[in-house]
Amino acid sequence: MTGQELAAAIKTPTHEGVQRAMTKIADILPKTPLLPLEVDGVTLWCKAEMLQPVGAFKIRGAWHRLSDLNEEECARGVVGVSSGNHAQGVAWAAKKLGIAATIVMPSNAPRMKLEATEALGAQVVLYDRATESREEVAACLIAQSRATLVHAFGDPWVIEGQGTAGIEIAEQLAALGLGGPDMIVSCCGGGGLASGLALACPDADIAIVEPEGWDDIIRSLEAGEILPVKDLTHPTYCDALQTPQTYPVNFEILRRRVSNGVSVTTDEVVTAMRVVFEKLHLVVEPGGAVALAAVIAGKIQPKGNTAITLSGGNVDLNVFMKLLSQAA
Repeated sequence: MTGQELAAAIKTPTHEGVQRAMTKIADILPKTPLLPLEVDGVTLWCKAEMLQPVGAFKIRGAWHRLSDLNEEECARGVVGVSSGNHAQGVAWAAKKLGIAATIVMPSNAPRMKLEATEALGAQVVLYDRATESREEVAACLIAQSRATLVHAFGDPWVIEGQGTAGIEIAEQLAALGLGGPDMIVSCCGGGGLASGLALACPDADIAIVEPEGWDDIIRSLEAGEILPVKDLTHPTYCDALQTPQTYPVNFEILRRRVSNGVSVTTDEVVTAMRVVFEKLHLVVEPGGAVALAAVIAGKIQPKGNTAITLSGGNVDLNVFMKLLSQAA
């Protein structure tokens, strides 16, 4: 185990860590809007993370992680694993900091995400999602270069960085005279965002939403142990949330804090995408719409000041048009 891997294994993500990450991120990124959206007479507060420079919240954790590397670690570079949004976050941070980045991405990742990652200067290494382990591919690359792994959700720094969205939500609601969030409904893949939000807002109920067929965290919380996705070939448009299984660091936070977890269908996701487009005039990708989809479908009941994560907007134009035409 390298020194950096040992540090990651020992480090525990905390509320104080989220606050430190917020100070760092506030220096380089403006707050994303918190937009009101009325659904069935109830106002939901939607965190528009698709308006980040890379189109998703992943830039938060990537910046916190990479900006904490020392000079020697920066010289060795970083390796990330991602289907696209974390890839762009790591690539963006690496470019800004002058660090070489290699990203392990599935061969069936959306073309726009692959191209955007390469355009930011990262090297992309492809793997087969159904037959290969992205962790093993990344481990081989790290063994060759001694680079630092920047995991998409199982990294303590990444968790703290993602939690800064919760700090912003609380500050934005307070600025409106509404107090803090009573509930946060989070899109959930590996659990990095949900874990960070739980740390950032300890008084809020945390609800998680996963796409149908990729509901491993919900099943894990019910079973009391980490379970993998049953079928890695299960079709979904929510590529951003296709994680094989969560990590212990995420599970330990979520098992203490998650009050509700549900999965949503493709039709429910598409309905949410259309609502965002028509009422907020924004584009949200399928994986970024699952939290809102659960509320619109009545699977999660809002509570007081309810915040919803619209976690990303990186979707191919043709896919977006195809899906919205289905909901017409």
